[in-house]
Amino acid sequence: MTHYMIGVDIGTTSTKAVLFNRDGQALSRFGVEYPLYTPVPAAAEQDPDEIFEAVLMAIRQCMVKADIPGEQVSFVSFSSAMHSLIVVDGEGTPLTRSITWADNRSSGYTEAIKQDLGGHEIYLRTGTPIHPMSPLSKLVWLKAEHAELFQPGVKFISIKEYVFFRLFGQYVIDYSIASATGLFNLSRLNWDEEVLELIGISRDQLSVPVPTTHSVTGLNEEYAKVTGLPADTPFIVGASDGVLSNLGVNAIEPGTVAVTIGTSGAIRAVTDKPMTDPKGRIFCYALTDKLWVIGGPVNNGGMIFRWLRDELAGAEVETARRLGRDPYDVLTDIAAQVPPGASGLLFHPYLAGERAPLWDPNARGSFFGLGMHHKKEHMIRSVLEGVIMNLYSVLLALEELIGRPTRIQATGGFARSVFWRQMLADIFDQEVTIPESFESSCLGAVVLGMYGRGEISSLEDVKHMVGSIHTHRPNGEATGIYRELLPSFIRIPRLLTEEYEKIAQFQEKHNRAAD
Repeated sequence: MTHYMIGVDIGTTSTKAVLFNRDGQALSRFGVEYPLYTPVPAAAEQDPDEIFEAVLMAIRQCMVKADIPGEQVSFVSFSSAMHSLIVVDGEGTPLTRSITWADNRSSGYTEAIKQDLGGHEIYLRTGTPIHPMSPLSKLVWLKAEHAELFQPGVKFISIKEYVFFRLFGQYVIDYSIASATGLFNLSRLNWDEEVLELIGISRDQLSVPVPTTHSVTGLNEEYAKVTGLPADTPFIVGASDGVLSNLGVNAIEPGTVAVTIGTSGAIRAVTDKPMTDPKGRIFCYALTDKLWVIGGPVNNGGMIFRWLRDELAGAEVETARRLGRDPYDVLTDIAAQVPPGASGLLFHPYLAGERAPLWDPNARGSFFGLGMHHKKEHMIRSVLEGVIMNLYSVLLALEELIGRPTRIQATGGFARSVFWRQMLADIFDQEVTIPESFESSCLGAVVLGMYGRGEISSLEDVKHMVGSIHTHRPNGEATGIYRELLPSFIRIPRLLTEEYEKIAQFQEKHNRAAD
């Protein structure tokens, strides 16, 4: 009897494997971290083989922790971060590292794509905003500046494609990851020939697009031994981490929006047809061939809280150490001493440029409204508020397409903080529910696998696997204050577009000189 399922999430900082039973209960989990390489400014790369080894180890150790024999695993289903690009030769050997979504080296080509290659029309067909995160931008940059890597490329693939090639010797890409490349036509569910011709690659240089429920068997014998799985164990190709997170928190019904804040963040909703934004502010990625996820990702989520801890809160971190407390808990306690709105201090959290809603890699962070009456606790609170306000500005763009949401499901590391959860409800002015499962992408992958194999009749069966442990309702007084401040928060970055570009050029010039 096969009683168990494994969900694997290939993330930006680590790969996690979670073993579930048929009720969606997580019985064991194991994660393997790996480094991010930044050999030059704006680079963000990872070693494909380090990630592949992490996948093998995570699966194996997850089973060992649960003391489950491989024969009892029904299938393994995959989630993966989007937008990675690896150039490989005819043997499948990488000619580059995995160039991640966070790599900004193609930023100089995004404007050229918009102006000279019909970028907005490409976005409307493919659903991927024109931005350095996109494999489209990375390919244009590689062709222009690194022909020695681009020209020998037999295949241009993502990290999940590389893992499946190593495991099974075939190149397949699910509709979800494909729809995040900027090369995939949403209405045709196939590569966009016009885009491929524009950038000078052929369909043969890309993997074969398959449904997210596609199953592969025939696991390489060596890796079957390493993982402890039988060679005939089905591997479900799965989807991207973002769309599977929506599924894993039961945010797939009309009117339901998922808000995720981890290292970065995102707001997403599910629709029954591809949908793009005339203003180009949101993405549209596939969940299945009949369900689509629209929304916006932000670069600046929990990483901003970490920056605050490391760069501005040395004394508070030392206090936390003496008290035996988590420094983040100490910082939120300090922020809670300040009224909502931080006495008129706004923080724009664009320390890593920004994707939605600005789609501007040159955007930079700033405090606005700083006065002599402000103290460190005001700055701490405004930083936390700035992360949520920025996500709210993404929600406003989404509302123009689907209307005001009826339900908000929130997840990610921030969801462990009562203070942040209440702040989200107050700024969004809506009730916020926190699902029980924190492993939403892994659970989403498993539910998708169950659906693809006919073990459940509908993806909506996930509602029986996801409980809720917290609900927060907006505080009317706090919401009123935020309603006064939000128009200024949203307007300021749009007034600074040219200044962002100038200061980014200045920083790049002087950082290069310092190196």
